Amino acid sequence: MDFDLSDDQRDAAAGARAFFTGSVSTAAARAALEGTAAPAPGREALADIGFLGITVPESAGGAGGSVLDLAVVAEQAGAVLAAPSLVTAARAAVLLESAPDLAAQLADGSTAIAVLDGPVTGSAPSIDAADATLFLGLDGGTLVAGEGVVVPGRPLDATRGLASVRLTTRRVLAEDAGERWARARAVGAVVLAAEDLGAADRAVQLGVAYAKEREAFGRLIGSYQAVKHMLVDAWVGVEQLRSLVWWAAWAADAAPADAAPAELPLAAAAAKAYAAEALERAAETLVQVHGGIGFTWEHDAHLYWRRAKVDRLLLGDAGEHHDTVARLAVAGALG
Repeated sequence: MDFDLSDDQRDAAAGARAFFTGSVSTAAARAALEGTAAPAPGREALADIGFLGITVPESAGGAGGSVLDLAVVAEQAGAVLAAPSLVTAARAAVLLESAPDLAAQLADGSTAIAVLDGPVTGSAPSIDAADATLFLGLDGGTLVAGEGVVVPGRPLDATRGLASVRLTTRRVLAEDAGERWARARAVGAVVLAAEDLGAADRAVQLGVAYAKEREAFGRLIGSYQAVKHMLVDAWVGVEQLRSLVWWAAWAADAAPADAAPAELPLAAAAAKAYAAEALERAAETLVQVHGGIGFTWEHDAHLYWRRAKVDRLLLGDAGEHHDTVARLAVAGALG
């Protein structure tokens, strides 16, 4: 079984890399944290290039692409700490499969949509909710959409747009939507892991580059075993996460009809749990390799550390997902 990317997906990744590196810098994440600018590139730019509609059906104005197509783009978004998160687009596309009018608004960016975690009467901090105008939530077993009162918090990572929301209007999209909600959350976890993969990979690259130019006691610091080992351990974590992300995206798109139905939940939980560990290790390594300057506000290392600390708690923490992996594995999810 081939889990490698196709030529088209590699081209899409290259195009996404060019777009994000050309339109976003870590300075945007810093400005958002300082409250002097909105996170970049912004919803309009992501809609214009078609990234918000990658998994939206063509009939609703999207590209009709796969979760893997979205994941390769999300990896490049994560590398530069771009916002809003493609996790929102991934989850909303699944939830709006029976509401093509709203799916079209998601794809073209005309409506700022966020997905709420927790009760719709007062949600948990939810991704991209801070500047959204339409919210999707699960009320009992009913999928609803509506407007709401937004209560943003003091952000550790402003690019995530976290806010709690209380719905004030309610449109029923689907009854008995528990399974759809669970699938959307699993797909969101895959795309979140893909963004974390990009951030972790970039953190390692920055650490390696600095180790090749910084000298201490007459030697490049990259020549010291302690530094080498930290960077190699972080790099190994990135490559292991890459395998998990591609497996989970494949499970979302193309798990064989006769495969165990729990493969996506298992793969998504494994990728999300390991993403928390891999990104945190990479971010902390980046800080340590830079030494004293790595701990300062002026350096970008803390921006990746902030992303790691926030993302490990979004869509369930590592403990929850490890429990899911263990439970499904014991139940024979892989046959």
